[in-house]
Amino acid sequence: MDRLQKVIAQAGITSRRNAEKLIQDGKVKVNGTTVTELGTKASPSDEIEVNGVKIEKEEPVYFLFYKPTGVISSAKDEKGRKVVTDFFPEIEQRIFPIGRLDYDTSGLLLMTNDGEFANLLMHPKYKVEKHYIVKTKGIPSKHDLKKLSTGVRLEDGKTAPAKIKLKSLDKKKQTAIIEITIHEGKNRQVRRMFEAIGYPIQKLKRERYGLLDLKGLNPGESRRLTPHEIKQLRNLAVTQTSK
Repeated sequence: MDRLQKVIAQAGITSRRNAEKLIQDGKVKVNGTTVTELGTKASPSDEIEVNGVKIEKEEPVYFLFYKPTGVISSAKDEKGRKVVTDFFPEIEQRIFPIGRLDYDTSGLLLMTNDGEFANLLMHPKYKVEKHYIVKTKGIPSKHDLKKLSTGVRLEDGKTAPAKIKLKSLDKKKQTAIIEITIHEGKNRQVRRMFEAIGYPIQKLKRERYGLLDLKGLNPGESRRLTPHEIKQLRNLAVTQTSK
């Protein structure tokens, strides 16, 4: 017997965190009875319904996806915009993105139907590094960049220290190319960090996630993660947590 939210996550419906919200919102039934308590336990043999649909255990799948700009990091969009799952028409499993890249951001995004795996990588205590390339409007000074490396205060709290490196600058166009590595996952965090120091982002791309990169892929392309890569990500999250 496991917690209900864990069983739902393992079935590939959504992440454990979202499963908890579904339970609290009264959208989950176990053997015909609506359950709203997060401490409730169930097993895969129980009849569990989420939003009126009976869940079934799926074979877990894991993908590395090169998200293009102009695509929503979601399984569906009420406004009819293109979403990341549109790039996986042959996949029968109900996959979803691990975390998000906003509409105007491109780069590495992990896709899976394994809610436990998604939770492991997204939870704040699991410090998996994410590496971005930023093009800013304006050229930040060393003092400005130091603010990012020590943490800046946003509406939802101060950011953890980031790794920052100025790659190049264009004095004529007044732009700069900067590398930034963070391990948090606040909404639109990198964009808000640069806005906080007065240098809005013109272009943003995630190039690495943990030990993974985009080598060999073009925007819109994907590949399956190898068993070794999946194991590495799990181990990396656990290792970072213990530090």
